[in-house]
Amino acid sequence: MDVFKHVDEIFAPAKRAVEEGRIPCAALGLVMRDGHRQIAILGNAQREPHAIKLERNMWFDLASLTKVIFTTHRVLILARDGQIALDDRLEKHIPDLRQYDTSAPERALTIRQILSHQTHLPAVEPLYTLGQDPETLRAYVLQRVWKSGPPVYSDINFILLGILIERLTGQTLADQPLSEGLSFFPPHNESVATERCSWRGRVMRGEVHDENAFALGGPAGHAGLFGTVDGVLNHALHVLKGGDLTATLMSEMTTPISGNRSLGWEVQQTGWHGGEGHSQRTIGHLGFTGTGLWIDLDRGVGWTLLTNRVHPSRHTDTGIMALRRETGTLLGRFSDQA
Repeated sequence: MDVFKHVDEIFAPAKRAVEEGRIPCAALGLVMRDGHRQIAILGNAQREPHAIKLERNMWFDLASLTKVIFTTHRVLILARDGQIALDDRLEKHIPDLRQYDTSAPERALTIRQILSHQTHLPAVEPLYTLGQDPETLRAYVLQRVWKSGPPVYSDINFILLGILIERLTGQTLADQPLSEGLSFFPPHNESVATERCSWRGRVMRGEVHDENAFALGGPAGHAGLFGTVDGVLNHALHVLKGGDLTATLMSEMTTPISGNRSLGWEVQQTGWHGGEGHSQRTIGHLGFTGTGLWIDLDRGVGWTLLTNRVHPSRHTDTGIMALRRETGTLLGRFSDQA
């Protein structure tokens, strides 16, 4: 736990970014496999229309951390329980997928391919411009003739996985159980603000920032989850302890499938967003709103850096990627000394 002695140094890059006005606030959380944790926070949860100071119990819009904390985990639980196999074709569980063309390539995609972003589906599609009826948008996703392209990191992949979860569990995503410190519908007055949205005409606070998730009803497979810094650390600790997955699934989750993509997560490599100095069994993921979570399973340490770098606008250069790398490299250096 010597790394805890260096929390101020590890937090220094984020503190500097807040003080220079590049990001409104930051929360850094560290947790060890034995459960010990330490948290540092600074800045304003909201700047506009008036300033609100960040507090430890406030809820961040986790954006694409939804993909790993919720969706990937829930899909792997379904695999653990034998309800799916990772190499099942999607058509097995969603038979109405591209139902007017039984030879459509989407029907042949496997769950493993979708989890690791090894599909022809696009990165994103402005579904929200088609309207805000969630069931109609889900039907559109299932029946859309998607243009073929090279594998890319894709929100569409995880929107499909969200539909898969709903079909197999018989529950909407909004009704899925979540652990303490995670929510799809956090209290407005305890939430961290994100963008002043030109489409919705207001600052988003306690409402999902992602337009497609909003149009899909809030919770979606790719975005929609909110978490406190302790809630995110709780998930990191769950993974560090082996969680509720089998050893085989844990191994697959931390083993690259293509490039540095594993099942849902990214695995550490030179120059990645988690910084340098970590073990080969380090996984991580980012969220567009300015969030990130990384877990070093060999060293037994997890860390999260949560910011609202899109507040009040995404169209500014906050230096968030450099900030993440610098923070992770400092943590790697000090955890190596432990």
